[in-house]
Amino acid sequence: MAAAQPEVSAWRPSVPGVVEVFHAHFTEYAYPMHVHDVWTLLVVDDGAVRYDLERHEHGTPLGTVSLLPPHVPHNGSPATPHGFRKRVVYLDTSRLGTDLIGPAVDGPDLVDPLLRRRVGQLHSALARPGDELEAESRLTLVGERLRDHLRGRDAPAHRPDPVLAGRLRELLDARVEDGVALQEAARLLHAHPAHLVRAFSGAYGIAPHQYLVSRRVGRARRLLLDGRAPGEVAVATGFCDQAHLTRHFKKLVGVTPGRYRLSAR
Repeated sequence: MAAAQPEVSAWRPSVPGVVEVFHAHFTEYAYPMHVHDVWTLLVVDDGAVRYDLERHEHGTPLGTVSLLPPHVPHNGSPATPHGFRKRVVYLDTSRLGTDLIGPAVDGPDLVDPLLRRRVGQLHSALARPGDELEAESRLTLVGERLRDHLRGRDAPAHRPDPVLAGRLRELLDARVEDGVALQEAARLLHAHPAHLVRAFSGAYGIAPHQYLVSRRVGRARRLLLDGRAPGEVAVATGFCDQAHLTRHFKKLVGVTPGRYRLSAR
């Protein structure tokens, strides 16, 4: 019987610090020893991988998050007869500094259910064009938790910061159509990106990207009731295309923009 063909999908999203996203299903393929010049953030969704890093053997059982550092040779091969299915985000050193390479070599496999869930949410956001603010926000929280692991410290307590949250809301309100990247917002408001996300979510019970989408959908509703076409409305309200508008509109309103427009009296 012929071996199953590998399934791969790769892309480069418009999210600062993300070099590549790579999803793959391999049944027999084994990686030889090689290096990357970026960080490899890896989760295995089915099966398992065994690999050598710095002459020590490691594995990725289900539920593990693996972080392989740049410039350190490693390989990889299936640890189960049916192979493995994996999702990878390659991150440059603006997200994780080279000072963390040593700790990552010592402990590349992390058993942390919250981190695992956040990495899954990150992949979902990275796969959706137009949701870059969500992806950047989720990546910021993932990076923060990875740094806590590698530095051997517990996650610090986060104090409320309603003033900062209000300033971010004002910024989002002023840029509903154009949007704002998380790194830009952090620079304008003189705050760390992770603190910005936590302050806003703590103050309003909604993440910044969810707030921005809600504002855009609210504007879209009014334009649709004016009789404007969904494609035109998508552009006018900051969505990247009609499909992007439809996905979020249906989630928040329960019907597609087209059906909503036809319902208008």
